[in-house]
Amino acid sequence: MSAALPPALVSRETAGRLDSFLELLVRWNARINLVAERDAATIRDRHVADSLQLLPLLPLDGTEAADLGTGGGFPGMVLAIADASRPWHLVESDRRKAAFLLSVVGELGLSHVRVHTARIEAVALPPLGLVTARALAPLTKLLEHATRLLREGGIAIFPKGRTAETELTAATMDWTMDIERFASRTEPGATLLRLSRIRRAGS
Repeated sequence: MSAALPPALVSRETAGRLDSFLELLVRWNARINLVAERDAATIRDRHVADSLQLLPLLPLDGTEAADLGTGGGFPGMVLAIADASRPWHLVESDRRKAAFLLSVVGELGLSHVRVHTARIEAVALPPLGLVTARALAPLTKLLEHATRLLREGGIAIFPKGRTAETELTAATMDWTMDIERFASRTEPGATLLRLSRIRRAGS
């Protein structure tokens, strides 16, 4: 059963920064493939709104966070723009996409954001309280990444499509965790998973 998701509200200043991010994204997208869409309005509706709906699910304590496989900035850059209360680490192995993310950080003055041009398996980060990832890998693989990076008491937030329950069934063969489900506001049938107390089964 999925819980109702509260709306994500942002300030006028944040909305302006998101507009600036979109302008940069559209400009870079003409040269490198960041997202399939080319129209700013479509990108806002499909990707920015999809990322922003995670905002009410973030912990309130300002704990350090990482987004894995950030790509064109979803959800990590959008969340970092909307939530400057915590340090954000954006992990992206593709050098061209990482260059775009670094450009956004510089042009928008996001001093709380660090971009790591590295594979997730190799990145060195401090113990984190929050890990996010969108459209990156099956849940079993994401849990491996999360348990390596999360500190005790940390949480993981993973948006999943219609395969969410199938992936959870497969994952619980090897993992135990507390599971919260939230129905996506932007994609019918999709689920946002907020996971905590993640452990290998039997450990």
